[in-house]
Amino acid sequence: MSRVMEPPEVVLTPTRGNGSTMPGQERAAPLDLWSLLAARRGLIVAILLVSLLGAFAISLLVLPKAYESTATLLPQLDSKEGGNLAALLTATGAAGNMAQNLGMGLPAMPTTPNDVFLAILKSRVMADEVITKFNLLEVYGEPTMHDARLKLAERAHIVLAKEKVIKVTVEDADPKRAADMAAFFVANLDRLNRTLNVSKAGHNREFIERRLAETQTGLVKTEEALRDFQTKNKAVAVEAQSKAMIEAAAMIQGQITAQEVQLQVMGTYLSPDNPELARVRSSIEELKHQLGLLESGKGGKGQLPGSRLHPAMVTVPDLALQYGRLLRELKVQETLYALLTSQYEQAKITEARDTPTVQVLDPPVPGDKPIKPRILFNTAVAGLVGGCVALLLAYALEARSRRTRLR
Repeated sequence: MSRVMEPPEVVLTPTRGNGSTMPGQERAAPLDLWSLLAARRGLIVAILLVSLLGAFAISLLVLPKAYESTATLLPQLDSKEGGNLAALLTATGAAGNMAQNLGMGLPAMPTTPNDVFLAILKSRVMADEVITKFNLLEVYGEPTMHDARLKLAERAHIVLAKEKVIKVTVEDADPKRAADMAAFFVANLDRLNRTLNVSKAGHNREFIERRLAETQTGLVKTEEALRDFQTKNKAVAVEAQSKAMIEAAAMIQGQITAQEVQLQVMGTYLSPDNPELARVRSSIEELKHQLGLLESGKGGKGQLPGSRLHPAMVTVPDLALQYGRLLRELKVQETLYALLTSQYEQAKITEARDTPTVQVLDPPVPGDKPIKPRILFNTAVAGLVGGCVALLLAYALEARSRRTRLR
């Protein structure tokens, strides 16, 4: 430390009038730190004390004090916005099971409630309402709303903490006003969020209401088409009717075979013109006619297709295909109608709901200790700067004094 801050060597070489060096003159000794402190300790201590006391006094008495108040908001855990279709359909019974089996789903919302809260808290609408509520143009001494918004942004800190809670911290010269401003941020957040939710729920309700009316119309048309198809083709239940027709045809075919055998047996002992043989032949022809009617729908003695009790067997595949399509369309319309009805009721409940949307964990309270000015920090910085200035000044004065003595 003995060679810290040594000044450059000063070589004093006084000369006579003819330019020759005077004898006995040597270079000045270098100036070390300890010699400097010993020689100028009064000046250094005085400057250091003035710096420390001045910074302490200014921080304590002159600089404006600032207080802060913080409100902590919990995330909206019970939000039901977004989600998937299967979850919404759960309450619709069979419709929900069908949607889940089919893997139907809607994409989840890209934003979380915390993202929405942060956007509202940092919005221009929020800033303008805070400025108007607390007359911050006059408080901040700003001429325009733009300047007041910038000043408010410097003094209102809104962050999402690592615990996933939102912290609203307001800094102001008045501790009560700081707490009131933080509380207004929270209350206005709830009001704006509810307004937006009601507006969105109203639009959703109107949209679902229109789709519900369209679906109801489509459902009625599908029901009428299925009814007309069943009436025209006597196809109430195609699968059951097909089974019944097959059993009936088999029974008739069995009767025909039995009577043909009976006719052959009777022909061995009766004459060809015997009335009994004629009766059996007539019965066989009638049974064949009935079998043909079942199989092809033809030969019904003038019967129209719609007057038969069953569809013809030859038409069963086409009828089954048409019936399946109509039945599938009816089920789709019924599922969609059940879903939209459930969503419509949810939309009406959401639109009419008037419950708070913001959960406050820690309400704001007036601060009892100012956060600014930072007296100890300011005093320490002033002492460090004052000490450096004192050393530089003492060094300069001591160097000048030595040069003067060596002349």
